[in-house]
Amino acid sequence: MPVALITGASRGIGAATARHFAAAGFDLLLTARPSQELDDVASELRGLGRRIETCGLDLGAPEAIGPAIEELCSRGERPSVVINNAGVAWTGPLATMPLERWQWLLQLNLTSIFQICQVVLPLLRRCDEPGREQAGGLIVNVSSHAARNAFPGWGAYCISKAALQSFSRCLAEEERAHGVRVSTLTLGSVNTPLWDSETVDSCFDRRAMLVPEQAAAALLVLAQQPATQVVEDLTLMPTAGAF
Repeated sequence: MPVALITGASRGIGAATARHFAAAGFDLLLTARPSQELDDVASELRGLGRRIETCGLDLGAPEAIGPAIEELCSRGERPSVVINNAGVAWTGPLATMPLERWQWLLQLNLTSIFQICQVVLPLLRRCDEPGREQAGGLIVNVSSHAARNAFPGWGAYCISKAALQSFSRCLAEEERAHGVRVSTLTLGSVNTPLWDSETVDSCFDRRAMLVPEQAAAALLVLAQQPATQVVEDLTLMPTAGAF
């Protein structure tokens, strides 16, 4: 049975992705901040006959990430797909952004992904030893069209996503020889709880945005590519364009 590790799985894109992957036959390793929502998603998907393991984890606490991901992976089979979906946003000018907010945003949107990748790479690498043969796995990092654009008031978010895309390209080159594929899903605006965050000030018409299920379907397409090919970047935008 294929196994996928999904971060930010309690709601929004993460929860929708968990549902799509479970319906497609994946067992799941789910992580998000401890919440009833995470427990509810896990219970729902176990009802479909899937094996679901969960871990309550705050990705803003760097010292907790490595041990928590190692323990989560030890409870399930080796993941073949890792979806780095969790992320945050902050709106305001760079000139007055508090340092602690800058460090918090980069930790969630970039450094935590670096940390997770360091833990899972040994599990994802191809093994050619007789009796232990296994194909390499896939890492998908969820990014934003903000990585390629400059939006006033969203500078820190744009910077973090641009850095994430560069990280993905560099990781792909380094891990190619080990059979690990790396993809980026670049999204336009998606109607998720991120817009309700206390750190975000926006007044966009959310009815014109993508919905989480569309992003989840795109992630499943990336995950179902054969091991002999990789979609390095898939961009999915609302018909209305950028907001």
